[in-house]
Amino acid sequence: MTGTTARIGWGILAPGKISALFATDLAVVPDARLVHVGSRTPERAAAFAERHGAERYGDQDAVLADPDVDVVYIGSPHVAHAAQVRRALEAGKHVLCEKPLTLDRASAEQLFATARANDRFLMEAMWSACNPVWRDLARRLRAGELGTPRHLSAEFHFTAPADPTHRLLDPALGGGAMHDIGLYPLTFAHLMLGEALELRAVGTVVDRHVDLDVAISGRYPGDTYATLTAGLTSQSANRARITTDAGWVEVPGDFHAPSSFTFNALAKRGQPVRRVVHEPPEPILGAGYGNEIAHVHDCLRSGLRESPWAPAAQTLTILGQIEDIRVQVGASPHPAA
Repeated sequence: MTGTTARIGWGILAPGKISALFATDLAVVPDARLVHVGSRTPERAAAFAERHGAERYGDQDAVLADPDVDVVYIGSPHVAHAAQVRRALEAGKHVLCEKPLTLDRASAEQLFATARANDRFLMEAMWSACNPVWRDLARRLRAGELGTPRHLSAEFHFTAPADPTHRLLDPALGGGAMHDIGLYPLTFAHLMLGEALELRAVGTVVDRHVDLDVAISGRYPGDTYATLTAGLTSQSANRARITTDAGWVEVPGDFHAPSSFTFNALAKRGQPVRRVVHEPPEPILGAGYGNEIAHVHDCLRSGLRESPWAPAAQTLTILGQIEDIRVQVGASPHPAA
């Protein structure tokens, strides 16, 4: 596929809500082709294929056997990721798997080893890392254009359905805040400040395994600090802020999918604060999944086997942080992990 300009064929496993969002954005990427949708329920696959213009549909085995499918997107519940990723890689498909890649770091390490053994591309679908605003903000921070960071805060909260069998609350399905939304504040801090030196957490746990609400204090390189929260029992503005010695950055809600950021430069005596809105240097494709899709295409055409924007080391680091945080708040490993 290196150097080719042919459209890249996608297969989708598990036609649920997140896969529908992904497929909608797939349609706005010019060189993407939705070839095959697979589900355990034929009726669901048929309805999804008709709604999103897939060329064909069937079960998951049919998707993995389809020679026109270059790369598979996996949007199934968390607990199914590891087995489905392994099957796809061993079937010779490149894989983009919805986050979290797995429920523990060791399982993810095994998947990346399987990808290497089969000479296939594997990426966790941390789409925010492909967002042009995030990338532009990280570049400007590294270049010193916004001053030296001193503190970062990020919050991600919403109210989960009051149903203990819902995937967000069911221990058997990998329920909990950290794996579903807590990894966004962790990844944001990681990309903006570097790898955490220390993370301390408190939180609320139910059913021994499900972390409902978590607050994290972090220490990062250069004596920079972070305050990160995630929760399933309340609603917040879901925004982020970075203070520097030259002013402060505001990333409005939802910070994980922003359309711009604002830098508030420190004012000289007697002058007002100067607010500069930074628009993304390149278009946001669809809801933002399109940028992730285009990035995967670039990687495949360059012959890469992991993403430079969401590399294996980053995925493993964040999964390790989540494991440690869950231990700190008193959550036991998920039954399926």
